[in-house]
Amino acid sequence: MNKQWRILPMILVTICVLVMLMHGVILQYEDYHQFADTRRYFAIPNTMDVLSNMSFGLTGLVGLFATYVLFRKSNRQVQHAIQTSANSKTHTHRWQVKDFAYLIFLLSILMTCFGSAYYHWAPDDGRLFWDRLPIALACASLMAAVRIETQQIRPPIFAIAHVLFMLLFALFSVLWWQYTGDLRPFLGLQILAILLIPVWQHLYPTARRTRWVFLCAVCLYVCAKATEILDAEILHLIGFVSGHTIKHLLASAAAALICWNWLRAKL
Repeated sequence: MNKQWRILPMILVTICVLVMLMHGVILQYEDYHQFADTRRYFAIPNTMDVLSNMSFGLTGLVGLFATYVLFRKSNRQVQHAIQTSANSKTHTHRWQVKDFAYLIFLLSILMTCFGSAYYHWAPDDGRLFWDRLPIALACASLMAAVRIETQQIRPPIFAIAHVLFMLLFALFSVLWWQYTGDLRPFLGLQILAILLIPVWQHLYPTARRTRWVFLCAVCLYVCAKATEILDAEILHLIGFVSGHTIKHLLASAAAALICWNWLRAKL
């Protein structure tokens, strides 16, 4: 693609920041904690919204186990290369900064399982912090991983600095909301993740399969946000499941696609 288009991400960031500044403070609406499905089973309040977070836990645990297996395999390859005096350069560089950013994303998905379940057990602003923090960390680490991967950020110290900056901004966005009530940084982080990741992957060399996987993941996440908004309407229409429960399932499916694509590349 024409290199002139590579200014597009900066334009998108600038537009997003200006829109947020012009809009002013975005407050959480008053009845945010009033979810449609309040049914209680097995002594678990808000059962469906709580238990649907197990999908995040399953994605995180399976992904971490697969990561452990692949990391052990990589180490054995390095040891074998050293013992046979073979060139181990390709093996020792298989796990890079981008991979640890993906690992943080995977850990954030696992944290979402516990943070979101904890929040939905008894929804309030205090518990909501632990729901939003892993979401922000997941968005930030994924953006860092994709940017490092597509733009080949080097030397490694620059890539590490980029990951740390994104994680600190994620933490800041949630703390800012907690102490000011302003959701702009938190919402902006999610919006930019949805916009910038596909743009980076189309502007810079990226495998076609990876682009399609991420596009599907982004679509799933957008659908998840839509079902969150239509929480009560979906429960009224379907009768046995709410929009927020479906949101958890769609968002975890998006995360699973991304983790699968990353781990497949490590085989």
